Amino acid sequence: MRRRTFAATLGAAAVAAGALPAPAFAKPGPRGGDAYAWKNVVVNCGGFVPGIVFNETEPNLIYARTDVAGAFRWQEETRTWKPLTDWVSRDEWGYQYVVSMATDPVETNRVYAAVGAYTISWDPNNGAILYSDDKGDTWGIAELPFKQGGNMPGRGMGERLVVNPADNGELYLGAPSGNGLWRSRDYGRTWAKIESFPNPGDFVVDPDNEYLSDNQGVLWIDFDQIGGKIYVGVADPADPLYVSEDGGATWQPVPGAAEALGNADGNRTIPKQSAVDNTNGYLYVITSWDPGPYNGGPASGRGGRIQRLATQTGEWTDITPPYNPGRPIPGFGAVTVDRQNPGTLMASTCNNWGPDEILFRSTDSGATWSLSWDLVSENVRTDRFVMDSSGSPWLDWRGSDNGASYAVKHGWMIEGLAIDPHNSDRIMWGTGATIWGTESLTRWDTQGELIGENEAGERVALPVDRFTVGVRAEGIEMTWVRDLAALGGTLVSAMGDVNGFVHTDLGRSERMFHASWGGTSLDYAASDPDVIVGSGDVGDTNSHVIYSTDRGQTWHDASRPDGVPNGAGGTVAITADASVIVWSPNNTDKTPFYTTDRGATWTAVQGLPAGARVRTDRVDPRVVYAYSGGRFYRSTDAGRTFADTGASGLPAEGVDDFRVAPGNKGHVWLGGRSDKAEVATGLWRSKDGGTTWTRLSAVDLAIGVGFGKSASRRGYPAIYISATVAGQEGIFRSIDAGTTWCRINDDAHQWGFAGSAITGDPNVYGRVYLSARGIVYGDIA
Repeated sequence: MRRRTFAATLGAAAVAAGALPAPAFAKPGPRGGDAYAWKNVVVNCGGFVPGIVFNETEPNLIYARTDVAGAFRWQEETRTWKPLTDWVSRDEWGYQYVVSMATDPVETNRVYAAVGAYTISWDPNNGAILYSDDKGDTWGIAELPFKQGGNMPGRGMGERLVVNPADNGELYLGAPSGNGLWRSRDYGRTWAKIESFPNPGDFVVDPDNEYLSDNQGVLWIDFDQIGGKIYVGVADPADPLYVSEDGGATWQPVPGAAEALGNADGNRTIPKQSAVDNTNGYLYVITSWDPGPYNGGPASGRGGRIQRLATQTGEWTDITPPYNPGRPIPGFGAVTVDRQNPGTLMASTCNNWGPDEILFRSTDSGATWSLSWDLVSENVRTDRFVMDSSGSPWLDWRGSDNGASYAVKHGWMIEGLAIDPHNSDRIMWGTGATIWGTESLTRWDTQGELIGENEAGERVALPVDRFTVGVRAEGIEMTWVRDLAALGGTLVSAMGDVNGFVHTDLGRSERMFHASWGGTSLDYAASDPDVIVGSGDVGDTNSHVIYSTDRGQTWHDASRPDGVPNGAGGTVAITADASVIVWSPNNTDKTPFYTTDRGATWTAVQGLPAGARVRTDRVDPRVVYAYSGGRFYRSTDAGRTFADTGASGLPAEGVDDFRVAPGNKGHVWLGGRSDKAEVATGLWRSKDGGTTWTRLSAVDLAIGVGFGKSASRRGYPAIYISATVAGQEGIFRSIDAGTTWCRINDDAHQWGFAGSAITGDPNVYGRVYLSARGIVYGDIA
């Protein structure tokens, strides 16, 4: 249910907005009501940053937008990013998916964000425009009558949301899904469709794939301040660019645009991003055959171009840079102009996977270009800069993703690329994993060529005075956390995309602990927490199951049972005495397996359906539990055979996980959530190993449940849940075995959909870890 205190209702043609209430600590519950302080476990990014936006007027005012973790503002004094959207509640989870941002060049306190997760059925809610008058510290909300796709294909296009520099009360918004071009004339508070704009776009990647089936729509808006023109890029190869010369009242196709932008070397391409040089009168437009951010170019031929439009004469010039090794450019990702030196511009490829992304730089308006690296031979290359990944040491991917001649990639999915308009030496670019940056950019221009020829006519590397590029993502956390194991002094995480981490210092970024493995599940032996097991999604012939006997310092691969496909990580559990591992793969018809020799050999268990979730008793090493489709199972022979406990009334779906309380034999807790009225939701507890269950009436639905140190010496473990309790969403703690609950987060710390993985700390009372924007942890303040 949408809370009307967040935003006012929307009319068919205009949006009325309400203000977000000021954050406040929730009232304490009946027992244990404590104010909490919240921080992130430091990984440093770990996801896609499709946009970096510098304010053109105020130095050091920089915003970054992410596809799943919200918006951030740069803090120059600490060189870190401040999160701006942690207030987003669960029912408005899509507001953490930012498709575009705009910073006001006139009244620099004003900033705007276009938000919404998916334009398809995956997200039932419409998008919105967030507006702020204090640089994002607080926000108002203007709801929209259509969806927006912060995590859809095309989210790295040029900014769809812009402020008119000639009239900063006026904003434009390019919409997907055929919804056209919209405008606000009151600082983003209300919005109306521009009915005179003639083309809503028609470009669809793949009509047979729901995720790729939506019309990309209106892509970006840019302003020619010399001639007072407004340019709009549209996802229509036959008619890709429009211009207005009367303040947006009327619109005309730009002559020559279809040939320049829409049909590059026979490939059907779209105008992906733009940049304006208002000194020399140029509009630069990059094209790509695919909206990105995932795909490269076609197998043959160029996948994109860089075109330059002289805004006063209408002349088009193809300024596409050459790629010296002779391979096709896969399509461009980003373009940026140096406002201090307007003849200088840079561009990036997008998903030039092998061997690396390329940055291009021109100091003569695109007449000539130089590359960020060049190949001497197949495995030897020369770079203009050194990649310093010490801020995020995991960026070496443990060698699994890199070629022979380099340790850290320039990136991939580079669609956020920006030169600081106040400092020609500073540039930042976002990738699928981090933000890179340097404050020594102009040294590029004195380096000369990277490759030459010797007397024999062979390509040779030339000496280059390299500068350093480093991580600029500190403060942005957005990893995909799938499971957590708190061992006391050590936190282990299983993550999609970036595998997982072992943290002994929560404030320090670490190397990922395993290569070529996307973590899905973790467990540890209750009697010996030094023994840890993990399961994850893999490719090729790698093992899904890994284990450590030294608290995660070193890891070993188990074998892979015959017939188990890639991407079948599922859940894994280890008995309390560390003698047996039970693994239940998913995405396969294979039933779960057990091993008594740490994965050297596997045997199919008896009595469980494929894909069942498995957990072990934390006291009795003979007991293993499983859940599937509303039925609960128990093994009393350490996972070899299972029997249905006969329990009834459990939810048939919507169970993200169940957990077993430490130190209490047979105590199992199970949470359920569902949007279907006929499916039971809430939190269930069993004290007899899953035979009988009690539903806790106060808990309306539960996403995740975990346990930590008890409040007293002989007390029950503290229970933490991500849930709705008595109608209130939040993170809750109970110190009396679930009799009473206290909300421990507040309205400023909600993180959208948070807590599918949640656990307390066994050594620190009150500390809780949860999946949110990366790993968030809270301590009693």
